[in-house]
Amino acid sequence: MRRIDYDKEQYRNYARGRALSEQQSQVWIRAFEAVLPERRPLAGLDVGSGTGRFTPALARAFGPVVGVEPAVRMREIAEAESRHPDVRYVAGSAEDMPVPSGSADYALMFLAWHHVQDKVRAVGELGRVLRPGGRLLLRANFRDHHPRPWWLEHFPRGLEADTALFQPLHEVIAMFTSDGWRVAGFGTVTEPSSGTYSDVFERLRLRTLSIFGQLSDEEIEIGFRRLEEVVAANSGAPAPVFAEPLLTLERCQ
Repeated sequence: MRRIDYDKEQYRNYARGRALSEQQSQVWIRAFEAVLPERRPLAGLDVGSGTGRFTPALARAFGPVVGVEPAVRMREIAEAESRHPDVRYVAGSAEDMPVPSGSADYALMFLAWHHVQDKVRAVGELGRVLRPGGRLLLRANFRDHHPRPWWLEHFPRGLEADTALFQPLHEVIAMFTSDGWRVAGFGTVTEPSSGTYSDVFERLRLRTLSIFGQLSDEEIEIGFRRLEEVVAANSGAPAPVFAEPLLTLERCQ
């Protein structure tokens, strides 16, 4: 994939383009709660925290959270707009986190795994920062478990290019299990609708999804023209929902 520089390309519109409603956020928090220990507080890491769309919600639900984010401008927005007394944001990446070994009960990576450059190193680093029995909540797309959002098919090469961004599920699992992890669960989560077709279209136009960095300008232009026709015919209707994969991995003793 073409590497996206979030300090130059997407930081201005990211929070708006990737915003979740309170209802959507709570669906994810309940999904995370179902695979985490019942005790509270839990010390958490939000790895690839971006503009902090999940970080305060994690703190409210589970306990103190460190948001780890490599992009300076994304962190600046998080620090200004996604504050919470039990949240702090630090410069770092999945391969290099400035937190003590064995200091976290869980880590969340929400649509960040495909951006990791050195995945083998990241597996080891995630194992370092989690306590034995700690869990990694990996909300990632997988080449063989792709959610296929309704709008993607309207872009030339859309599904092909998006699917190519991701590893197959078995490959991800093998990377972790060969380094002392076990699979604690795999399932899907279906968010409530993101609003009307028109709402989704307006957010897509902000181009804050990774796929727009992989398509040509011509392909993007064609896709948006096609989408305009679909939206015009369904503008006030709720946008379709789709099931999104969630892989839970546990750091063995």
